[in-house]
Amino acid sequence: MRHLILLSSLILLLFGGAAQTLAKDDAVLLEKKTVVLVRPKKLTKDFPERRTAKVSYPLVKGGLSNPAVLNRVRALLQVKSIFDSSLEEYRQDTWLEEFDYTVNYNRNYILDITFIELGSGAYPDSQHKHLAINLKTGKLIKASDIFKPAMMHELAAKVNEKLQAEIQENLKEIATNNDYNAEEKQSLPSLYENLKIETKDLNEFSIGEKGITFLYDAGFAHVVQALQPVGEYFFSYAELAPYLQRKGSAASLIP
Repeated sequence: MRHLILLSSLILLLFGGAAQTLAKDDAVLLEKKTVVLVRPKKLTKDFPERRTAKVSYPLVKGGLSNPAVLNRVRALLQVKSIFDSSLEEYRQDTWLEEFDYTVNYNRNYILDITFIELGSGAYPDSQHKHLAINLKTGKLIKASDIFKPAMMHELAAKVNEKLQAEIQENLKEIATNNDYNAEEKQSLPSLYENLKIETKDLNEFSIGEKGITFLYDAGFAHVVQALQPVGEYFFSYAELAPYLQRKGSAASLIP
């Protein structure tokens, strides 16, 4: 119950009086559009399994009364805006296998959405992109819109504690796993030496019903990707209470 109270307070902070009585246009109306891209035969003659790719993307059908904001949201959600490739560019390249998205939150003037693309080049790979959008302005939500500036450093340290705890678990796994030889057990821990979450990393987060998940991509090479930290660190709204802005006129941000 407490996290719901905190959530309501945060909405009031971000959107002022409008949050007291949520309007009908506090969410965006999305429709999933799925297309199958068929590549030219000459492009895939040596690997026919890559002839097609499945792309699912959101069409913004409405839901917001402000047309300018609606257009900003549409621009942010265009296929080209996500991973910098248009549908035609995907069709003319053989890497992509699937493009999809997940809506994490869509109400209270917040749209939180995650995109993923899966493909194969020399090896299978995937990319993710997360967007948190203020549906009052059509702009992306930043950490500075939600958290007290004076507390950002302390908050980053809290998130970093969770990263370092995950790293310690990974180091234990390396030390005790007999699949690694002595040389690997000595060298692999160096992968984690420079990993640290700082204030600048707080802008990567996902807004949810019960709290905020901070996202961190260590960027490990494919050959050691299995050792990369998951990089998802959840904090409930109760845990975040000391760091959340309580007053002000923030014009974007979260549940």
